[in-house]
Amino acid sequence: MKKSIRAIVTLALAVAAFSHSAFAVVYPLPAKNSRLVGENLEITIPADSKLPLEAFAAQYQMGLSNLLEANPGVDVYLPKPGSKLIIPQQLILPDAPRQGIVINSAEMRLYYYPKGSNTVVVLPIGIGELGKDTPVNWTTTVQRKKDGPTWTPTKKMHEEYAARGESLPAVFPAGPDNPMGLYALYIGRLYAIHGTNANFGIGLRVSHGCVRLRNDDIKWLFDNVPVGTRVQFIDQPVKASVEPDGSRYVEVHNPLSQTEAQFTSREPVPITITPAVSKVVVDASINTRAMDDALKVRSGMPTKVNGPAEAATPAAPLPLEESSGAQPQELPSTPANQPPLPTDSAPEAAPQDNAAPQAEDEQSTPAPISSATGETVPAPPAS
Repeated sequence: MKKSIRAIVTLALAVAAFSHSAFAVVYPLPAKNSRLVGENLEITIPADSKLPLEAFAAQYQMGLSNLLEANPGVDVYLPKPGSKLIIPQQLILPDAPRQGIVINSAEMRLYYYPKGSNTVVVLPIGIGELGKDTPVNWTTTVQRKKDGPTWTPTKKMHEEYAARGESLPAVFPAGPDNPMGLYALYIGRLYAIHGTNANFGIGLRVSHGCVRLRNDDIKWLFDNVPVGTRVQFIDQPVKASVEPDGSRYVEVHNPLSQTEAQFTSREPVPITITPAVSKVVVDASINTRAMDDALKVRSGMPTKVNGPAEAATPAAPLPLEESSGAQPQELPSTPANQPPLPTDSAPEAAPQDNAAPQAEDEQSTPAPISSATGETVPAPPAS
């Protein structure tokens, strides 16, 4: 019976993928003693495709880093027509309370647990670049929301752009050309969760601290997340879970660079195993080779590291028509010959929050993607 249900769900997902209809990012919550949800998909790039990877990322509600980790070597600007592409929709829920919004910078995903729904909405995000990092280990709330945010660059921002021979207007008015997009949720003195006027940075480190989403995703959050909602920032490149049947899983992402030396090095950033992860993987049943491979490959997908290779059957994403309320939608695909460049912005002045970290968010300079870490190589100043 379970196999039959799984086959039906898989077929439904395949039909949705083929039809390019709006794709669900809403998962039913597993039991409290389980954290594994979703199932991965495998698609074939159309033989005549000229779309960049961002187009497929947007279609399946992924960030670029998610697809780069799951598909090492894939061409960001033109995935090879006819090749296979894994869509990593299976995941382990973060080691955090299932409340409000949880932002895991390491995997560049935002988790929202709508109160009383027994579901979780998972959305890809863009985060702060090296030296202008998105906060971690910080719990706050949504303090206010703004439809049509404006952006007033700070004196420091004007100086930085002037040093590159560029200039910024005194104020960016609200509208589709505003780097903050059309909606913003303010979460502290200097931070916001907001939209963007360019989608290429979703799943990359390109902002100056704020969290940004594709336009339809931020609109859904704006419409559905109440002021006062709990917001927790975490940095968990390695997640682990012991499932009810005894299966032990790890999900390993590339850790974010913490120093300039790590950023410029060709060596992978070292992985630190936290006590919470250790409790899962320090067990007699663990297959050390499977664990070592997971830490080496860093696919960003759950990997079973104990017992037989047979996988458990996690809860699949809910089809849109089976989910209650409005749901996030993907954006139209972006033509390959016109990839949007990453930009971001500083929020307008927000209420004071003495507990908030001190950082600024501003418009980022476009930079080429360097690796599956989702980090970017800094562009030289304009002459």
